[in-house]
Amino acid sequence: MDTLANLALGFSVALTPYTLFLAICGCFLGTIIGALPGLGPSNGVAILIPLAFALGLDATQALVLLTSVYYGTMYGGRISSILLNIPGDEPAMMTTLDGYPMAKQGRAGDALVISGVASFMGSFLSTIGLVIMAPLLASIAYLFGPAEYFALYLLAFCTLGGVASKNQAKAALAACLGLGIAMIGLDNSTGMPRFTGGNLHLSDGIDFLVAIVGMFAISEVFIFIESHGRNSALGVTLGKINIPWKDLKNSFGTMMRSTGIGFVAGVLPGAGASLGSFMAYMAEKGYVGSSGYFGKGDPRGVAAPEAGNNAAAGGAMVPMLTLGVPGSGTTAVMLALLLTLNITPGPLLFKDHPDVVWGLIASMFIANVVLLVMNVPMVKLFVKVLLVPAWVLMPMVTMVSFVGIFSLTGSYFDMILMIFFGALGYLLRKLDVPTVPVILGILLGSEMEDALRRAMVLSDGDWSYLFSSPIAIGLWVAAIGGFLAPLFLRGKLRKPIPVSDTTLDQD
Repeated sequence: MDTLANLALGFSVALTPYTLFLAICGCFLGTIIGALPGLGPSNGVAILIPLAFALGLDATQALVLLTSVYYGTMYGGRISSILLNIPGDEPAMMTTLDGYPMAKQGRAGDALVISGVASFMGSFLSTIGLVIMAPLLASIAYLFGPAEYFALYLLAFCTLGGVASKNQAKAALAACLGLGIAMIGLDNSTGMPRFTGGNLHLSDGIDFLVAIVGMFAISEVFIFIESHGRNSALGVTLGKINIPWKDLKNSFGTMMRSTGIGFVAGVLPGAGASLGSFMAYMAEKGYVGSSGYFGKGDPRGVAAPEAGNNAAAGGAMVPMLTLGVPGSGTTAVMLALLLTLNITPGPLLFKDHPDVVWGLIASMFIANVVLLVMNVPMVKLFVKVLLVPAWVLMPMVTMVSFVGIFSLTGSYFDMILMIFFGALGYLLRKLDVPTVPVILGILLGSEMEDALRRAMVLSDGDWSYLFSSPIAIGLWVAAIGGFLAPLFLRGKLRKPIPVSDTTLDQD
């Protein structure tokens, strides 16, 4: 009954006219951003964070807007995957395996409709899972002390980017770089400046929103101009949009199974939508067996990864809201937003800010319905976004980033710092070093240091205190396993993106 009452509170917040308008706008913008190859949900949310502050949105409204953008990008990523054989983001990579062959067979419309319905199923059911699991996990979080939180932060660093990164050493280097940047500023205990170089602007540390917008949005401007400077051209024609009822019926079980797999993958800190998409696809391929024709245009090969990655997107919200540990790169960006708004995610969030958290959950239900209604009839409009030239798109992204950051901080130094982080992000991406662990280090570095210091104070400097509880030991084991497992599994988990029909037919 408490859950129903909380949901009623959430819907009373989410259904106010302005908040509902923000949800619809977020869904629309998110789908457009997701349709553009390479941008993806992390960049989409990072680009629009400054806009949320420039509009003067409160915590609930900002979260509703950015969560709708998050879900919209997950929907939109399938468009370029199916029509161009270019994933909008990494989670959409698996959709290309059967989506593009369907498009080459003249069934692009069918593939887009199936992926839209599968995305709805995955997102909607995972939001129900969030409603059930988040309060339970929040109650368990009361058992966490400084040793458990230190191990939890370590788990996030060890697992985030594990499968998504090609090199564990580079992922570890990126995390250490982020932790080093987090140390810039005044020491929390002594008040002494650290690594400021005598610059007063750095005394308060690095604003993580400046770092996030720089490393995601500004670096994306450089990457996009370099890689996609010319107009895109569709590789296939879309044709008439019909609802393939038979394929949807045959794929219903696929969607349900993939949703469960994706949600579990999303709840695991650092696993995220990429692993959810892969696991859902491979599990369904194994379940169907020889009766399927995966890799050659099987509709179930479109439904499985789409349901899996969208369910993982909902699942990733669970550890972010209840423990303050992001389950994916996008939720790491949203965590930064919450901290900027002086809202600390964790077990007390549901008690201290019920209107914010339940309004967010209610808006997730609304966003899914809006996206389903919007994506099927308007898919031809979203497809036209693929024809937007870079010389029109990139100045808009740059303008939103600079105006938003300046309206947030009012500091020219922060704008220069944002450009620096943009250049750093560009360099790291050219070197194939993941940027998400850097952002995670900046976000969680201070909290991780505080947890370690509290643990040492409580134990009088005894390091064994970090392993003093079953929860802490379990998190340490999971962290070590999460770091080492990709070293042995990456060859199986990371499949090359098909670039031709020949590649597709080799499955």
